[in-house]
This record gives sequence, structure tokens and C-alpha cells, in this order.
Amino acid sequence: MSVNREELKKMIDHITEQDAVEVLDFIGYLNMKREREALNNLERASVSSMDFWDNEVDDEVWNDV
Repeated sequence: MSVNREELKKMIDHITEQDAVEVLDFIGYLNMKREREALNNLERASVSSMDFWDNEVDDEVWNDV
């Protein structure tokens, strides 16, 4: 879905101050949700890569470093 950002800006210019506060709050929520999803993806990637490094051969090599 394509959004005309200029039209969106015009609509924001015509809402009440209270509605603008709610819009700002909702945008903050969307940003937080996106950041949380990115963090969860990063966490899942790091956990899956830990399995690769968790082995006796590498542990023995790194013990002497």
C-alpha cells in the first residue's frame, strides 16, 4: 500500500491538538514495535549462531588464548 506523505501531512495539519498527541503516541508505539522486532530477530540469530561455536574442539583451542 502506497501512502501519499504530503496528503498525510495535510491531514495532520487539520486535526485537533489532542488528536495530534494521540497520533504522536501511536507513531512512537509503531517505532517501538519495529525496534523490538529487530531486537528479537537479532537475539534469535545470536542464539542460533551460539550452537555453531559451542563445541569441545573450539572450547579447547580458546582455553589457551
